[in-house]
Amino acid sequence: MSKSHDDHREIKAQWDDAHDFDPGDPLFGLNRDELSGTGLSRRATLRLLAASGALTLAHLTPGVSSIARAAGKAGGTLRCGWAGVSEIVTLDPGQINQVLQFQITSNVLSGLMHIDSDLVAQGDLGESWTVSDDGKIYTFKLREGVTFHNGDAFTAEDVLYTFNRSRDPKQSIHTKVIANVASLEKLNDFEVRFTLKKPQASFLTKALERSSGRAMTIVSRGALDKLGAARYGLMPVGTGPFKIVEHQLGQGVVLEKFDKYYDPDRPKLDKVIIKPVDGAEPLAAAIEAGDIKYIGGNPVAAQLIDRFKKNPDLVVDIRPGPGFQSVWLNPWREVMKVTDFDKPLDELKKEKGFMVRLALAKALDRETYVKQARFGYALPAFGTINPAMGFYYDKEISKTSQQAFDPEGAKALLAAAGYPGGNGFPELELIVRPSEKRDGLVISNIYKQVLGIKVKVVTKEFSVQIDDFDRMDFDMRLGGSGGDYDPDDGVVDWMRTTSKFNGRKRDKAKHPFGFFSEKEADRLITEQSLTADTQARRKLVQKANAITSDKVACGFLYHPVDVQVRHKSVNYPAESRIAGLHDLDRVTLA
Repeated sequence: MSKSHDDHREIKAQWDDAHDFDPGDPLFGLNRDELSGTGLSRRATLRLLAASGALTLAHLTPGVSSIARAAGKAGGTLRCGWAGVSEIVTLDPGQINQVLQFQITSNVLSGLMHIDSDLVAQGDLGESWTVSDDGKIYTFKLREGVTFHNGDAFTAEDVLYTFNRSRDPKQSIHTKVIANVASLEKLNDFEVRFTLKKPQASFLTKALERSSGRAMTIVSRGALDKLGAARYGLMPVGTGPFKIVEHQLGQGVVLEKFDKYYDPDRPKLDKVIIKPVDGAEPLAAAIEAGDIKYIGGNPVAAQLIDRFKKNPDLVVDIRPGPGFQSVWLNPWREVMKVTDFDKPLDELKKEKGFMVRLALAKALDRETYVKQARFGYALPAFGTINPAMGFYYDKEISKTSQQAFDPEGAKALLAAAGYPGGNGFPELELIVRPSEKRDGLVISNIYKQVLGIKVKVVTKEFSVQIDDFDRMDFDMRLGGSGGDYDPDDGVVDWMRTTSKFNGRKRDKAKHPFGFFSEKEADRLITEQSLTADTQARRKLVQKANAITSDKVACGFLYHPVDVQVRHKSVNYPAESRIAGLHDLDRVTLA
């Protein structure tokens, strides 16, 4: 029997076992011992992923680096380039709104839990834990003897402080991550108890996880009191393997080994220097010349991937990417104005502003875009729910969405809006990062070929365009999200009227909502986040996703892949390879 056949049987067996439970069981077919302890087993984690609907084949077939080599030795300095950004604006977990930021804080700050390369939940500051029979009470024993970078001792008070800070929307944009927590109690200096409103399969692997969760990434009370929120955002103090010794806006971040980290075997490196690099060619030049040895930050420009793969000095490791990218269309610009998305779709289609939005969405030839702009390294997108979410991903949406590529339909809509053949249509600006100029030009050319309209590509540094996006000061913008493994990451964070990325800095007197607001979508998104039955949740998620697609919350464009690029002298252990993250505490240099 062939090895591939054996592998297929093993994957199927794992898949079947993960889904072999009663949806009504608060412990998801696991017993208390399997959900308690110092870490979850792979089987338990796969079961919880299946229970929350987040299990994919990628979790069952972890990737393997294309180059095998001996481990390096401890010590040394790793120089990194953080792609697609000119400055690291904040590292305060309460305010982080970019993947490239929590990629750094994952090396500096700790959580009660952290995931490994198989997305298995391992104890971090939570040394061990127990779960009640009804799946609602989690009691944690905290690590003793843990020290913050400023010398303060870590205790249960820091967990309570972080929780209270994170549930205050004035201090954190991630309050919804812990919305299912009814209460948090301090039992003693090193024991806390969470009581949930409903059983939550993703509680350990999302709400308490130090990176993607963000709400329960443990912050320092003493440092915040001394520094204030603004200065803390530049140089947060944590208990992680590295401490920040320098952070200058526009210059980068310097991390040094924290000698008092609770694991004496980590970190291996003495220092990590992170430099923001905006632009594809500057990034390529830096790693090819050896000025940097590792790339993090925003996704590597697609046109560089094949070039890097041909370089014998580089390792290129590609995994499925959890995220989405879109062409955002400002509904407050007159030519595509929509002041009420709550109307039935047939009524919206009679409004000129919506006709234009739908025409722009239908005209997006995503297949051509993926080939020309992403060099084949992406998948066409029609919603925020990406293939990495597996169970929740709707494979048929490319056929059923109103945004499906339809050049003739797009032309007819534009003509009905008063712009036949694009005549009289105003020139719109498409905002992109400098490294995405090629992407923007491909999109602009597609619109010219399909609709006969002119779209001007304008490059802006990432933090500047994010601020414009938050204030709703743009025509069109290319952007999206990464690190999205759960539907909440897509629909709650982006597609609800109150979503944290939905025009949060806008002038509310002028703009009652940001880029999108739809009451039925809001209802469905809220309901799905509180629904434990995965089959029921799936229906709610896909229905909400369809509404945002059909009513053109944006022009959904593509789902990316996760590409890690490093010099061959950098030994990056497989156990640290987590899609979307760059955990450097086990990295060594040859």
